[in-house]
Amino acid sequence: MTSSARAYAAHSADKPLAPFSFERRDPGPKDVAIDILFCGVCHSDLHAARNDWGGTHYPCVPGHEIVGRVTAVGSEVSQFKPGDLAGVGCLVDSCGHCPSCNEGEEQYCEGGGLVGTYNSPDKLRGGYTYGGYSDHIVVDQGFVLKINQPESDLAAVAPLLCAGITTYSPLRHWKVGPGHKVGVVGLGGLGHMAVKIAVALGAHVVVFTTSPSKREDALRLGAHDVVISTLPDEMKDHRTSFDLIIDTVAASHNLDDFLVLLKRDGTLTLVGVPAEPHPSPSIMNLLLRRRSISGSIIGGIAETQEMLDFCNTHGITADIEMIPIQQIDEAYDRMMKSDIKYRFVIDMQSLKQAG
Repeated sequence: MTSSARAYAAHSADKPLAPFSFERRDPGPKDVAIDILFCGVCHSDLHAARNDWGGTHYPCVPGHEIVGRVTAVGSEVSQFKPGDLAGVGCLVDSCGHCPSCNEGEEQYCEGGGLVGTYNSPDKLRGGYTYGGYSDHIVVDQGFVLKINQPESDLAAVAPLLCAGITTYSPLRHWKVGPGHKVGVVGLGGLGHMAVKIAVALGAHVVVFTTSPSKREDALRLGAHDVVISTLPDEMKDHRTSFDLIIDTVAASHNLDDFLVLLKRDGTLTLVGVPAEPHPSPSIMNLLLRRRSISGSIIGGIAETQEMLDFCNTHGITADIEMIPIQQIDEAYDRMMKSDIKYRFVIDMQSLKQAG
């Protein structure tokens, strides 16, 4: 059995997204069906829709920052019931038995790889998964998150399902807390969440930006200091002082500028995905103080739930601009120009007006 879903989809790399209908599976014994109320807009959506990274299968329905209301559950589901608020992030399945899955790190699944919320092979129905730019979704209960925030905050909670967990996960992995000095490179969708979460964890937080106009906003978000990374004197003042620097910038740049700011045993972790590789860093900058460069993507389901609960406790949501689905291509164009503070969220009620 299936149910008809309405959505917006990319039908090719060079055409605007347009209305699209397709079939969702009916909930199986372990499934949760969710009416989607809001869906955040991630840079990954743009890159997938426009095939910037290659590998897009059309039609493609993006969207992996999903919040909504449960409408039905399977007979074996015990954690959700109709009427509950629920979320779906970047993954909807994994092998479930590899070392990473067994350790709650499904995002690093080694048994065939994670199944993304969109543009991944659909193990159950064939074809490819369709994401949150749609009116409803059906997901295995093991990949559904509990939303305990007030319903009035739901739209601003949606970006936590990607931008929030992408920055929370490295902060938790490197055990950031009081007494730590954390740098955040870039103040966009990811960067603004990194600032809020690192501050709530008790760290001293410094934002690095190339835009002097962002200084005031960084301080408003909770940063303790702001450095204009194009000014050598400002950068020099922070040499060998950071425990962790989270680099959110999705453009190729010189990593050595930030490596030299790390303490001994400090880590520069990359969460942005540039279209072109970063220039190779100096090995000496790594060797002389046992510094590390690492990468990180989202988090496992348990850690994502932990992040949602942490953000609820600390009153953390994303700074958003709400849009109707009909403005998605305009939103993509504005994202390319960094013309958003700091995350677009689609009001999925607008899908009812789609032609």
